[in-house]
Amino acid sequence: MEQASQNLTLQKQLFQIELSETISALESLKDAKGDVFKIVGNLMFKSDKSTLQKDLERKKQLLELRIKSIEKQEDEMNKKFSRVREEVLKDVK
Repeated sequence: MEQASQNLTLQKQLFQIELSETISALESLKDAKGDVFKIVGNLMFKSDKSTLQKDLERKKQLLELRIKSIEKQEDEMNKKFSRVREEVLKDVK
């Protein structure tokens, strides 16, 4: 259970970092004038600003959804930890 909790925490941190980068990219895109580019792997492609903004907005929504899902899983795991701890304490007494 502890390892599962650590895995959830790590996933959540990675998604939060990616969300922060996505938000930063959206803010930079607002100020962009002229050509905009999208990096895919090691390649850079010229892109339409509105298309790129829609892609980033979708990515942001997906990341927020994933983070909320992980938070729900963390809450359930914490409840489970509490129940197990209570059972152990009852058995000890």
